Amino acid sequence: MYRLVRDFIVSLFIVIVLLPTYGWSSQTVEEARIDQAQQHIPNQVNKYHSLIATFTQSLTRITNYSQLVALIDRTGDQLWQQSVSDNQAGALYDDRALYWGRLQLTQHLKNTELQFQITSSQLNHALLRLELASRGALQATFKYNTTHKVFITGFDPFQLDSNIRQSNPAGVTALMLDNTIIRDGNKTIEVQAINFPVRFADFDKGIVETALTPVLSTNQADLVMTVSMGRSVFDLERFPGLRRSSSAPDNLNVYSGGSYSQPIRPLLNGVELKGQEFIEFSLPVQAMLQVQQPFAIRDNRRVISLTGVYYPESLSELKGEISIEGSGGGYLSNEISYRTLWLRQQMRSTVPMGHLHTPRLYGYNQPMLKKIVQQIKTIIKKGV
Repeated sequence: MYRLVRDFIVSLFIVIVLLPTYGWSSQTVEEARIDQAQQHIPNQVNKYHSLIATFTQSLTRITNYSQLVALIDRTGDQLWQQSVSDNQAGALYDDRALYWGRLQLTQHLKNTELQFQITSSQLNHALLRLELASRGALQATFKYNTTHKVFITGFDPFQLDSNIRQSNPAGVTALMLDNTIIRDGNKTIEVQAINFPVRFADFDKGIVETALTPVLSTNQADLVMTVSMGRSVFDLERFPGLRRSSSAPDNLNVYSGGSYSQPIRPLLNGVELKGQEFIEFSLPVQAMLQVQQPFAIRDNRRVISLTGVYYPESLSELKGEISIEGSGGGYLSNEISYRTLWLRQQMRSTVPMGHLHTPRLYGYNQPMLKKIVQQIKTIIKKGV
């Protein structure tokens, strides 16, 4: 049932929502960084060279579009699964090879001459299938007979123009915990995970809602937690805000369009998101706050509205305010939190859900990443 719901929503998302507005034919800003990454972190860029080479060779042999889609689904899933397997088997704590490998696959798909004519619409469809498959989004189903089931999400590395070596603890956590079982006494906790792009356009076109709707519709999850990189410690972001205000660009060097003086609503399928200005998470916060080592963890209530900075005890105190920043800020970290909680409301789900900001990482630091992931495992144990 989960698979049928997921496949239908993914197909609808691609055909109706994304295809008319995405332009994938030219080199993207993200792909343009590959050469620089090759100079500074060649091991990560080249890690999946064999898979990429096999994909490119296969592209030259296929003779129709249905074969292309099958190849893309298979290769994208292989990239995700191989990255998960390599990280977990080798205790790598490294999300960068996955990120740079995906970008090389999209480059080759656009630049390899095929044996058949392909329309721009078909190419866009193919690129989006590759995007979703290589993020775990086509295989994120609960598989095991466990007492509890947890779904988490991560993000790609970002701020790469500042540091091309950058990793993201959220993406690392997704790779290290995907398809694992955490044991805690008589509890067995299955974890499934996916990663999201750091791109405003994908959020505007509904990628979050597309990925999370099947999870919520089956009522299998006991906990859903979105994760991103944040400040100096762990933060449980209690009151996400509706609007974008960040001045930071995304991975395509596109800006949010909002500011502190004029925060803007994000889009959903071409229409402004119409939810309330602030929303409250439903995480088991008191249990999670017990995990104070090695990093502190906070119940972060700080928000900013057009009238000032607030630390509300309840959501009712924010009635009538216009959001500038939620507890998670004014960028995509706050937005994924808001969108998932808003979707939970629309679907009348009772699954505990909310956002966790990890400590900030500068560049790549494997010992720190290991500590972050291990602490998140303990937070999950307490949460269920």
